[in-house]
Amino acid sequence: MLFHTPQFFAFFVVVLVLFYALPRPARRWILLAASYFFYMCWNAKFVLLIVALTAIDYTAAMWMRRLPAGSKRKAALVMSLAANLGFLGFFKYYNFLAGNLAWVMARPFDAFALHIILPMGISFHTFQSMSYVIDVYRGEQEVITNVVDYALYIAFFPQLVAGPIVRARHFFADLYDWRAPDAREILRGTLLVVFGLLKKLAIADQFARIADVFFRDPAAHPGYLAAWSGVIAFSIQIFFDFSGYTDMAIGLAQILGFHFPENFRRPYLARSITEFWRRWHISLSTWLRDYLYIPLGGNRHGRWQTYRNLMLTMLLGGLWHGASWNFVIWGGYHGALLSLERILGIRERQRWSIFDPLRVALTFALASISWIFFRAATLRDSVYILRRLCSGAHGHILWLHWQLWFVLAALVLAVLEESYGWFERLPEAPAWVYASAIAVCLFCLELIGFSGRAVPFVYFQF
Repeated sequence: MLFHTPQFFAFFVVVLVLFYALPRPARRWILLAASYFFYMCWNAKFVLLIVALTAIDYTAAMWMRRLPAGSKRKAALVMSLAANLGFLGFFKYYNFLAGNLAWVMARPFDAFALHIILPMGISFHTFQSMSYVIDVYRGEQEVITNVVDYALYIAFFPQLVAGPIVRARHFFADLYDWRAPDAREILRGTLLVVFGLLKKLAIADQFARIADVFFRDPAAHPGYLAAWSGVIAFSIQIFFDFSGYTDMAIGLAQILGFHFPENFRRPYLARSITEFWRRWHISLSTWLRDYLYIPLGGNRHGRWQTYRNLMLTMLLGGLWHGASWNFVIWGGYHGALLSLERILGIRERQRWSIFDPLRVALTFALASISWIFFRAATLRDSVYILRRLCSGAHGHILWLHWQLWFVLAALVLAVLEESYGWFERLPEAPAWVYASAIAVCLFCLELIGFSGRAVPFVYFQF
């Protein structure tokens, strides 16, 4: 049941009516049942995995609650992390490791392979659960004694399969001090849902067709114009696809009275890769910072250890995205760029200068090059496409003219949002302005929204 399908909106309306019609004590039960049903619509048997991880982490936290600081308390943490990483490692990385072992042993690549179905969203709810247990161990999070409340935190359907990764203290602050959303919050939530649909159907899915055609057979589209247009098409697809999902998740949660953190802040306007990672998938980048980079030592022990910690964090961040050498290279590429920017003394600045548009263009180009490893089917294809970007042949652009103009319009809106914050002002604008914005979005959806087979969100595979 995908967010952008009629079935999901029928499901959400039923949940919304029941949620507000029933007394408050019953609402968490409705949300938990709806969340499990939502996940079971994909594959019913994997709900047992979520239940098992919920039980393990709930038990570990309750165990730590009864224990003083020491080895037994650490054992509870280790048990929880081992279970989470064990499940994640088996489902996501077993075949990758088995294939490389077979290669080392000069055996067929699938000699030790198993037919494993990757549970949808396992990386997201695993990281969310791990953050709770680690915070309890550190004394930064109160133990949640009600198992239903904790189960709802792990399985809450708006962000279950692709984030944002919500910290426990934020979720339970909303759950325990819940208040009905006011008119502005409902208007903002509705606007986010409509904008998310527009991003997904009118932009991401349109450019997905271009990216799919190019990456399916790069050799069929020679020349640097074809290569760059195919690569940039995927850059546009993945941003509008993922940020569209996030907008919808935040909007749906806000209509229910929950407040999710911002997950994207116009990353393609970043003036450096460092700034890019402060704007892109913010909940993941802050998770990696708080639970990996800083525990490794952060920047506290000199330059070379800082560079090492950046590389390790991004390499593991790349591996988190997928079990292939392409993702490892993708993470290492970003780690190297982050380290290089520190060496060169590149820092974020609040004010813009006349040269910043060039820095934005360069950062976008560097980020787009990294997406080649993210999207290409094999490492061989990635290397081939990189060579095509610099080839002497011209080739032809894979875009249609209207798609270029649509992206330019989106760029203008992003710049205006960066400068004036027009989106956040819309819910407070006169009713005719708000209604006009909704009407324009719906008109664009009707006019150019992708009407073919529903394209899954890119990050659902993680």
